[in-house]
Amino acid sequence: MAEASATPLRIDSLAVDYGQRRAVDGLSLEVRPAEIYGLLGSNGAGKSSTIKSIVGLVRPTAGSVRVFGEDAVGDGIRAKEQLGYVPETALLYEALTPREFLEFVAGVRRLEPAAASERLKSYAAALQLDAELEEPIATLSNGTRQKVLVIAAFLHAPRLLVLDEPLNSLDPRSVRIVKELLLRFVRTGGRGVLLSTHTMEIAEELCTRVGILDAGRLRAEGTLEELRARAARGDASLEEVFLRLTQQDEGLTEAVASLDGP
Repeated sequence: MAEASATPLRIDSLAVDYGQRRAVDGLSLEVRPAEIYGLLGSNGAGKSSTIKSIVGLVRPTAGSVRVFGEDAVGDGIRAKEQLGYVPETALLYEALTPREFLEFVAGVRRLEPAAASERLKSYAAALQLDAELEEPIATLSNGTRQKVLVIAAFLHAPRLLVLDEPLNSLDPRSVRIVKELLLRFVRTGGRGVLLSTHTMEIAEELCTRVGILDAGRLRAEGTLEELRARAARGDASLEEVFLRLTQQDEGLTEAVASLDGP
């Protein structure tokens, strides 16, 4: 059994290959207790491959992933018990209702039925899911499906949340509720969140620190102020800092101007 650790997530020298293509190249980072860590990057930067390595959907080529000291790559059961996961693409049993799916999740997580029922009732009320709990998932909107995924991630009271675009398709009220849930989540118990998003405003609002992935490598990491200093942009938004540090700001004005009509 691994030595207990207070660090919610530690990734060391992670590499992920798909055939001849290296998607993640020697990545090392950690999510600290009481921290929401934002993982940012353009399409193809390696964010989803990193997340899939953490939750056991992709086996890394090299490196290690530990969740509170437990090996998530080898025998990952103990690690998986401690994390909740929201994938970028909804993976749900469409023939089930949300209630049936969430009761199935509670069973897999070995939750006591009465406690699971109370938690489900509380989250469903907060996210205004009550009216759809008995409807087949196949008939639900993308936003409603996303609510089901969010509840599934929180249901067993995990210590680490791994979230890949968790606010996709949510209405403004639900976005506000999920933001509050995440901020409350990290306030107690030494818990942590790894949040991958393309929405810079969300990362700027929620994240304690940010890591910027580019071509599978960690190009920069730190608080917004630290990243601003590195980019030599003292008053810049996170979006501007991201574009500068990944060298995507070059030619941006010209690219936009080229779209102008006659």
